[in-house]
Amino acid sequence: MKKANIKQLATDNIVIMVLILLVIGFSIGNATFLKPANVINLFGQMCLNAILATGLTYVIILGGIDISVGSAMAITGILAAQAVLALDVKSTALIIVIQIVVGIAGGAVIGLFIGWLVAYRRLVPMICTLSLMQAFRGLAYIISGGGPVYGLPNGFSLLGAGRLIKTESFKMGIIPCIVIFTIIVVVFFHIVLTKTVFGRHVFAVGSNASVAHMCGIDTKKVTLKSHTICGITAGLAGVIAASKVNNGHPASGDGYEMFAIAATVLGGTSLSGGSGSVARAMFGCAIIAIINNGMTLMEISAYWQKVVIGAIIILAVMLDMAQKGKSE
Repeated sequence: MKKANIKQLATDNIVIMVLILLVIGFSIGNATFLKPANVINLFGQMCLNAILATGLTYVIILGGIDISVGSAMAITGILAAQAVLALDVKSTALIIVIQIVVGIAGGAVIGLFIGWLVAYRRLVPMICTLSLMQAFRGLAYIISGGGPVYGLPNGFSLLGAGRLIKTESFKMGIIPCIVIFTIIVVVFFHIVLTKTVFGRHVFAVGSNASVAHMCGIDTKKVTLKSHTICGITAGLAGVIAASKVNNGHPASGDGYEMFAIAATVLGGTSLSGGSGSVARAMFGCAIIAIINNGMTLMEISAYWQKVVIGAIIILAVMLDMAQKGKSE
């Protein structure tokens, strides 16, 4: 194999290499890291970020951004909790249906609104979603009455905190329900992005919107649909977050947008648009989850965890810019 090919292979798979090195490093640093209980916990920890990163991948491939997803999470979580209480639902199956419907519908409305502002009113995505991040957070406090929505039935927590397949060693269950739900969401939207005409249009618009428009692609509709998908994943993440703690909290999702954007960029999605992958964004989610989990096990301050992740994001952006410069 030629030296140039080896270098290209290393560049293309740098995220996987970093992931492997982190696993090796933390497993050496703490014997608990690779124990089954912690590995299961690790997968559970990355789920919310994975769901958010899935939708954000679409928007970032377009060359846009959405930093309001964390606030959107709070709204859908509260709405799901209030819906279950208002309908006085006791059936776990019906509760799950309500959670999913509220997550999809509430998230879609939020995403449609953002997409309309960006595509049809020509607002700059960063400024638009920065403003809406504050507006949605305030709205979450208003609709919740300024505090958490409590008193939910136990079935409300199944999606976020429930587990399947109980054994002697794992009496609470082995597989978290949140992991199964996340896999379904991620796989579905990965297929949409990679196997459909709409997915190809997303990449075309992200690469060059003017050329895409001249080729007959309705760039505004593609932008609207992409933001709607981002809203849906934020909505689903919101109801799952509420399910994890069995209440709808107006502060839910605070700061999650940065972790999700970081995961997407770490996975190789270019901030300038035109390239990216839902599957590779999952590697970015894994890196962030491993860093948080490993540093916690090693009793390293949460403040330092944020410093490390921030530094990694900067390095990822620098690498993206360097690769973009070479391609040009």
